[in-house]
Amino acid sequence: MKEFLDIVNEKGMPTGQIVDRDTAHLKGIWHRTSHLWLVRKKNGTIQILLQKRAMIKSFPGCYDISSAGHIPAGEDFISSALRELKEELGVSAKVEELICCGDRTIIWDDVFFGKEYHDRQYTRVFVLWKDLEETEFCLQREELDSVCWMDLDLCMQGVKANSFRNCIEMEELMMVKEAVANM
Repeated sequence: MKEFLDIVNEKGMPTGQIVDRDTAHLKGIWHRTSHLWLVRKKNGTIQILLQKRAMIKSFPGCYDISSAGHIPAGEDFISSALRELKEELGVSAKVEELICCGDRTIIWDDVFFGKEYHDRQYTRVFVLWKDLEETEFCLQREELDSVCWMDLDLCMQGVKANSFRNCIEMEELMMVKEAVANM
């Protein structure tokens, strides 16, 4: 079944038109996503939860955002972030628990599974404080293989040095770090 997305303008506002996800990525049509990073304080440091992507997904076996997804047509950033969190990690949260880090755009061109891929995303980034152990998450195996907590500063160093398999953008980690710096 096709997944339909709102087509958005350069400010992330829906235009009133929709497009199926495959066409959006084939033609580079702007659409929205929400990214949600889980964080906790442990042993005097801030840790960030990374998901390891399933081998059948793009960027197979790479570490990525705690929970993320495309926003279906008619849905908003927050409801999508909370839905993806529940689907991918089995975690429920309330709207007021989310901390908005800001918005960013993603422009990226590649080839996946033999098909051209032109991504044009308007993304809202959120943080959620959640102190759970890795074994307490109920993982959606079609999407991810595992999760692990990593010290935020160590993660940033690793992404910068490309010292572990990941598809994480430093710009987004900086947004998260800034959002949690004074908490």
